[in-house]
Amino acid sequence: MSGDGKLNERKKLILKAIVDAHIAHGEPVGSKFLTTNKQIACSSATIRNEMAELEEMGYLEQPHTSAGRIPSEAGYRFYVDQLIDRYNLTQNQIDELRAALRQKQRELDAIMQTAAALAAKLTNYTALSVKPRQARITVNRFEIMRLDETTAVLIMLIGGVVKTKYIRSNRTIPAEAAMLLAGVLNARLTGLTADEMTMPILMEMERAMGEYDFLVSPVVKAICETISVFDGGELRFEGINKLLAFPDYYDMDRLRELLALFEKKETLLEVLSDEARKDDHVQVFIGRENVVKVMDNSTLVFKTVTQNGRPVGAIGIIGPTRMDYRRVIATIDSLTAGVTDALGSPGEGD
Repeated sequence: MSGDGKLNERKKLILKAIVDAHIAHGEPVGSKFLTTNKQIACSSATIRNEMAELEEMGYLEQPHTSAGRIPSEAGYRFYVDQLIDRYNLTQNQIDELRAALRQKQRELDAIMQTAAALAAKLTNYTALSVKPRQARITVNRFEIMRLDETTAVLIMLIGGVVKTKYIRSNRTIPAEAAMLLAGVLNARLTGLTADEMTMPILMEMERAMGEYDFLVSPVVKAICETISVFDGGELRFEGINKLLAFPDYYDMDRLRELLALFEKKETLLEVLSDEARKDDHVQVFIGRENVVKVMDNSTLVFKTVTQNGRPVGAIGIIGPTRMDYRRVIATIDSLTAGVTDALGSPGEGD
């Protein structure tokens, strides 16, 4: 394929018109149809020549011997990168997004699921919400709540999730011991993985706890247990049945393979977790750009949701390569911005 610089303005107009028409109607686009486009002020013969050159360059394909062309993956890629118009959601759509998101402001899982359901409804494609796997699972903050003389609750903030463990002792846990322990944990163990909680660190903690050193061992054991079983990732789908509306998925064997991918989730979750950590812009993977082979006739569009600049999830759309990119990208962009705003900062408004 020739470089992008070879596309003059006329070729760009023709390619954009073909992609728009194919997205709208799902049929190959011919030169006769393009002569009705007022922006393309040239003859049918000139348009045919330009279409032939675009096909030669790899931006168009001819599915059968008719004169009509459809966009190739490279054509869709050029369209997404350089030709796409801004799609403006209606005020009603924006109001619907904001009203639904406001109801779930403090519940990350619920708000992500709500956002995915809205994405599926507004775009009419299959939507997904992702809680990415963390490369390093660590505790951001510790708190100790004393319940009675021999029982305390260890509270751990891991990412945006709160986990608790009961600590029971055969010795009395004074109020000052609980306060001291919380301080020692936050000073010594925040930001460390289970593997990094070494014996020298534990000995140092026992020295810092003084006469209450008996609490260190059971508490660190509880922390390591929590980290080891912590669910570092989750993937949910909304509107999987919407795939059945597209001829692109009429091949039942390929559809079964795609549904099996959705069911197992592991491969897709791994890919999405990696990509979510790399970029917080809308990402578009068209056809064979997808790492997962079974998605080579699909497009994946998604964007990371952040809280205080840290990725906490992602919302996306899966559909045929012949998808309405303008509407999908605008919807995902608006939804993720709304979720990020709704999440705010931890403790905000408490």
